[in-house]
Amino acid sequence: MSLPPGFLDELRNRVPISRVIGRKVVWDQRKSNQARGDWWAPCPFHQEKSASFHCDDQKGFYYCFGCHAKGDALTFLREIDGLDFMGAVKVLAAEAGMTVPEPDPAARERSDRRSRLLDVTEAACRWFRLQLQTGAAAEAREYLIRRGLDRDAEDRFEIGFAPDSRTALTSALREKGFAEALIVEAGMAAKPDNGGAAYDRFRGRIIFPIRDGQGRCIGFGGRAMDPNARAKYLNSPETPLFDKGRNLYHLAPARTAVARGQRLVVAEGYMDVIALARAGFEGAVAPLGTAVTEEQLRLMWRISPEPIIALDGDAAGQRAAQRLIDLALPMTGPGQALRFVMLPAGQDPDDLIRAAGPGAMGALLDQARPLVDLLWTRETEGQIFDSPERRAALERRLQDAIARIPDESTRRHYGDELRAKRRDLFGTAWRDRGKTRGASAKGAGKGPAGRGPAPRAPIPASTAGAGGQPGEWLLEGASLLICALRPDLVPLAERNLERLVPHDPDRAALLHDLLAGSDSAAGRRALETLRADAHLGLTPAVIEAQDDAAAAAILTNLLDRLEAQRAAGAELVRAEAEIQGEADEGLTWRMQQIARARHRAERPDMEDSGDLNEDRDALSAQLAGWLSDQIWRKPPRR
Repeated sequence: MSLPPGFLDELRNRVPISRVIGRKVVWDQRKSNQARGDWWAPCPFHQEKSASFHCDDQKGFYYCFGCHAKGDALTFLREIDGLDFMGAVKVLAAEAGMTVPEPDPAARERSDRRSRLLDVTEAACRWFRLQLQTGAAAEAREYLIRRGLDRDAEDRFEIGFAPDSRTALTSALREKGFAEALIVEAGMAAKPDNGGAAYDRFRGRIIFPIRDGQGRCIGFGGRAMDPNARAKYLNSPETPLFDKGRNLYHLAPARTAVARGQRLVVAEGYMDVIALARAGFEGAVAPLGTAVTEEQLRLMWRISPEPIIALDGDAAGQRAAQRLIDLALPMTGPGQALRFVMLPAGQDPDDLIRAAGPGAMGALLDQARPLVDLLWTRETEGQIFDSPERRAALERRLQDAIARIPDESTRRHYGDELRAKRRDLFGTAWRDRGKTRGASAKGAGKGPAGRGPAPRAPIPASTAGAGGQPGEWLLEGASLLICALRPDLVPLAERNLERLVPHDPDRAALLHDLLAGSDSAAGRRALETLRADAHLGLTPAVIEAQDDAAAAAILTNLLDRLEAQRAAGAELVRAEAEIQGEADEGLTWRMQQIARARHRAERPDMEDSGDLNEDRDALSAQLAGWLSDQIWRKPPRR
């Protein structure tokens, strides 16, 4: 509905936002400044101990520096209590002592209709509860006892029973004054296509009420008592109140529990949620008889930034996990993650808790695995990667999967994690290859039978840099040779290596082998060429003499210098192409930047007064410069 101009501003001005939020948080009095309306507290939207949630009364906004939740008082009420917009307006208006303007006739009619439907479902809930205590429900009560549910549990979760009668509920609701059309619209009854009398939708079933985030009964789930029933579980149909793809079972109590510091655990069914909640895991929810939908996933993330998906240890649970991977990847990012728990084969949370107790369930939740682990397992489990083609296919599948992640930082970290897993998977052969390279390093750069140095090979045009400094060809070759001699350094310089694009196809193959932990004929050929290059003859001896930290610093600095030289060259070409007549100030500035970049590339050991030298590690620069002197300036002995 539309509200008069200025109504919302007046509403926000009358009620300090700290008063609204203060009911859900405990303010940090040491960090807060009450006199200035500056408030800090642990965030109610995610689990934390520090006070990173900031509330400003003057601006009327809140912001969490941890999960980045933000908004005004209305946003807070909608997120924390699951209210719709007008619901939040009404709550805030009551706090402010203001009257919400009447909606237009059409909106008022929709609201009234929804209220009448809620009256139907609440009346049905009460009727189902009463039926559970009748003689017709004896078998249902025995079933619940076998599942470990006592009378207190029945009352807590409002469990009911629908007798196996065609019109018992419909008749009871009509006696309370509800029209048949309203009963059908609420999903409590169905109307035959031939126009006959309406009949009960739930018959011969244990009934679980489904409530929304505000605690209103919007539908039901029913478990059949007849083992031969066509559907073991049956949900309410889609109605103006109920959309099974946009709601979760046990939503409101779970949100409250998570706000108190519990974990959000997503199970598969009603009985799993009930078992978890009774065992102390009160932040448990379940999708409503379907695979998790995008809307349900977003709803989970509004409650917790990292829900734990607890899936049954059967084939169906495995399939559900695979589907959820593809659903979640395009939505994941900072503050929107998933962790997974795979239960023992043949068990669900209810089975595990009854067999081994809450401690066993808690231990599994503590070991929940991140989404990237599930992705890796899906792409590698049961497969053999004994050829370059199979390893390349794995790499392509993983790249295609993480390419769907919209957040650049998250996508980069996924790539880092998956590369580490590839190295672990192919690690034995890779480490053996590294040992072979290291063992033969002493002979690198020597002639036949180790008799003196090999003759200097012709140096490509790009080898010699300005002022006699090493050019791109030697910087690139030294970096690749160091990585081949010391494979343990590759993860430390991985991001620099990813940006390296060798022009020589053999070197490109060697770089791919280093990053992927693979082996190729072209890569081996490139390595042998580097070993035999007299210009790199001192590299093995120099790098072997360094500890891990110093060797990593040398490698990183060599790669930085290579990037600086290539960037400077590319920028110079672009700047020269743009010269039209006299140079303007912009072009002059660009040329200055080129000069500074070249200065940094050529003299890493000298301090640069500009921004291009920020955060440079002095030790790294010194060692890299010394290595360069050793490699390129000393002539080979005759």
